Amino acid sequence: MNSKTLVDYRGQQVRLTAERQAHILEHAEIAGLDSVIEQTVRDPQLVIQSRTDTAAGLHYRFCAGTLVGDKWLCVVVKYVGDDAFVLTAYLTDKPKVGDRLWPRP
Repeated sequence: MNSKTLVDYRGQQVRLTAERQAHILEHAEIAGLDSVIEQTVRDPQLVIQSRTDTAAGLHYRFCAGTLVGDKWLCVVVKYVGDDAFVLTAYLTDKPKVGDRLWPRP
């Protein structure tokens, strides 16, 4: 599995390392959502600033019919200067509360 360079909703390059991708795809409920992870970074329905790490953006896209039902996919991207990289991704019942970065309120 090779590292990938994704482009986020603002046009910034985001690294998805082979190690992070393997870690994310270890979770059975995420298996098969590779392309949705990329789409969520590129074209999220919602981006919330993390309350625990202000350098991280929580990118959300609603996914109907996952292995665990209808869920929101959250892809966590950390932004450090000109560098950006995927930390993790998970399915959740609803987006977290926080400052909305996208779409602009």
